[in-house]
This record gives sequence, structure tokens and C-alpha cells, in this order.
Amino acid sequence: MAQPRTEAGIYSCTDSQGRRITADRPIAACLDREQRVYGPSGVERARVGPTLTEVEREALAAQRRQQQLAEQRAREEERRLRALVYRYPDKAAHDTERAAAIAQIDDLAALAQRRVADLRTERRKLDAEMEFYAKDPARAPAALRRQVAQNDDAMAEQARYLAAQEQEKRRIHQRFDAELAQLRALWTTPP
Repeated sequence: MAQPRTEAGIYSCTDSQGRRITADRPIAACLDREQRVYGPSGVERARVGPTLTEVEREALAAQRRQQQLAEQRAREEERRLRALVYRYPDKAAHDTERAAAIAQIDDLAALAQRRVADLRTERRKLDAEMEFYAKDPARAPAALRRQVAQNDDAMAEQARYLAAQEQEKRRIHQRFDAELAQLRALWTTPP
């Protein structure tokens, strides 16, 4: 078994039978319990903990890693909050940023709406041509049927895109609402 790092001094402990043992090196009978290290003047200089088993060392190392991760997460959260306060020093700055983000989504949605209007105009023209084949649509030319199918697909795609933009707008509002709740607490507390 490996000996723990030794310090010059007098080692003292109480063994499992209650006897007080003193030596000039770590005491083998007390490896499973705490040992006190005294200097030449008799003043306690340190305490040497019990020698850990491999399982105990692994558990202690895992506990230390968890603690370090928790501390790192806390530091990252603190850094994130400081950056948030720096980015949004007041509610007006936060509202301006929210409005800009929503305006960007609204611009994209407006483009999609214009595309939908164009597709509807195109569909009316295709429907006017399909009137000749109303009794038997299968007799319509393949190119015309393909254009109708492509128009349907494009309309469905634009509908999905608009729904995604609405979902993105809701997500942006939720994010800014959560940030605002945090910022209100941060703005009221002094740095």
C-alpha cells in the first residue's frame, strides 16, 4: 500500500482499540482515521485525513468534478447575466431590440404573403384553363395538370413557411419576455 505524503513532525492518533499512538512518521495502524501532525514545539500543524480506498477516492473525485461543474455553470450564468445587462442597460433598449427582431420576421412574412398572392393569381389563370376540362379533368394536358400540382405544392409550402414564421415570432416574444423578467431583477439591484 502506498504511503501518504509525509511531513516532518510528530504524528499522533487514537487507534481502533482506543490507544493513543505517537510516532515520527505516519502511523500504519491509523491509516483508516485522522492523524494529527505536531511541530517540534508541540503545536498542531496539520491534520492528515484517513487513507481512502479506491472506491472512496473515485467517489470523492466524482463529487469534486460535480462541484467544479456546478461552479463553472454558476460562473457562466453570472457572465451571461452581466452581458445581458450590458447589452440592455434599460427597458427602452430591450424594447427596441424586440421590435427589430419582430420587424425582421414580419418582413419575411410579408414577402411570403406577396408570394401567396402571386400564386393565387396564377391559380385563377390555371383554373380558367381547367374549365374546359371540368367534365373530365384527366383529359387536361399533362403540362397543365403539372402546373396545377406545382401551384398546390407551392401554396402548401408558403402556408408551412408562414406558420413557421408565426412560431418564430412567438418564440422571440417568449425569449424577450424571459429576458425582461431577468433584467427587471438585475436593473433594480445595484452592481
